[in-house]
Amino acid sequence: MSSNIFRFTRRDALKLSVAAAALPVLGGGLARAAGPIKTAAIYTVPVEQQWVSRIHKAATIAKDRGDIEYVFSEKVSNTDYERVMREYCEAGHQLIVGEAFAVEDAARAVAKDYPDRAFLIGSSFKPDAAANPNFAVFDNYIQDASYLTGIIAGALTKSGSIGLVGGYPIPEVNRLMNAFMAGVKESRADAKFQVAFIGSWFDPPKAKETALAQIDAGADLLYAERFGVSDAAKEKGILAVGNVIDTQADYPETVAASALWHFEPTLDAAIAAVKAGSFKADDYGQYSFMKAGGCSIAPYGTFDAKIPADVKAKVAEKEAAIKAGTFTVAIDDNEPKSS
Repeated sequence: MSSNIFRFTRRDALKLSVAAAALPVLGGGLARAAGPIKTAAIYTVPVEQQWVSRIHKAATIAKDRGDIEYVFSEKVSNTDYERVMREYCEAGHQLIVGEAFAVEDAARAVAKDYPDRAFLIGSSFKPDAAANPNFAVFDNYIQDASYLTGIIAGALTKSGSIGLVGGYPIPEVNRLMNAFMAGVKESRADAKFQVAFIGSWFDPPKAKETALAQIDAGADLLYAERFGVSDAAKEKGILAVGNVIDTQADYPETVAASALWHFEPTLDAAIAAVKAGSFKADDYGQYSFMKAGGCSIAPYGTFDAKIPADVKAKVAEKEAAIKAGTFTVAIDDNEPKSS
């Protein structure tokens, strides 16, 4: 994939300052934005990484339909993140998209210094309208889809021992693991879990190594919150459940189900707010819920005939209830534990 990395030096930014001054005022002024919105995204990992790939996909779709002009930087270190944010602001980008999980204070400081820019930032914290009226937060609240994949996993495990490998025990990961485990219990009440975190957002070899250890300890199905876990499952001939993206095409005999995140509703809501001049500090997490179209369970594909009919019927019933609002998957941000 082309990197399309877009970086500015301070000199480049200053050259564009005159052009930037002519752009519509956002944030504090909240003027309406006419034409495509100049949008810049800053990612700490490669765009191939699950979570970021969904943001990148939604932004590319919005660009292709003419709603935004889109540039991005990937693999930006935490120590360099603030500088890149400021350079994009100086260069006149109206909407800044990114992730602040390890750089929360710095990201909010930048937003305070640029009240005429709109910030849509992944965060484990809530918006603070008093301090940052132009800083909206989002997260992948796909617990609905994760719960449904758990129902399938509970039906497919033979031993009842399931391994879960995550990046860090932060709310956005914890809630998905907990929802998955709750779904498993719907089908396999006596299931046991091995939970581990690798301390990285992108380290497939370490994730694979951790998953192999769980298999050696008895797990016969894995929850692949990170890349590398499905490789271990494939190597050992057991099943895996995917997270955020659908990797079944790469693991047709391994990945039985996946919970998909759709960032389009989140980004589209932000674009509409910027265009209307109404962008403000807000929590965009609601747009990741299943009833908002922010998540779904992937097509069964190669496992369509392998998942029992009654299990698929139960998943369909729960999915309909979630969308109708008659059933709510609990949001549990506490760190999951092995059992």
